[in-house]
Amino acid sequence: MDPDDKKLVTDFLEGDSEALGGLLERYLNLVYRFAFRITRDSHDAEDVTQATFIKVWHNLHKFDVEKNFRTWLLSIAHNSAIDLLRKRKSFVFSDFDTLEGGNSITDALPDPTPLPPEIFSRAEDKKFLDSALSELSPAFREILILHHEEGLTFSEISSIVSKPLNTVKSQYRRALLTLRRNLEQPR
Repeated sequence: MDPDDKKLVTDFLEGDSEALGGLLERYLNLVYRFAFRITRDSHDAEDVTQATFIKVWHNLHKFDVEKNFRTWLLSIAHNSAIDLLRKRKSFVFSDFDTLEGGNSITDALPDPTPLPPEIFSRAEDKKFLDSALSELSPAFREILILHHEEGLTFSEISSIVSKPLNTVKSQYRRALLTLRRNLEQPR
């Protein structure tokens, strides 16, 4: 854990209410950006950000200061975004996902050669990439954002989205395949 995060958390737990403000100031933009990329709506992102920090305030006493605060915070933001999307029913979770983390439809497709992370660099401009990303399911978009934009490992992402590591890796691969198809379509 970042030493500054650990100090702020410890200070808050010891009664310094301003320490929470330090955490808020430090991570507000990160949480908002993350929520916006998942919800694709500024008002929803604001709601998710607010809900996230309220949950942090209520549950910070349960946080293990030896763990990574950023990962814990993004887990809360993830859960808040998913809760909001479920309430709004703006997307349907795949009915074809199996308990083992596979998907009965995509698992039956031929396995193409692996895609390198450079797929992001092949997009000619940010608008084109954003358009292609917006066509992905929120779950796929979230994994790509956490890995490529936030620089998190698959293990950290697994912890944030509360899914097994192999499921995250599988969804990452399927997200890249879908993104590749979206990017290859004529503009």
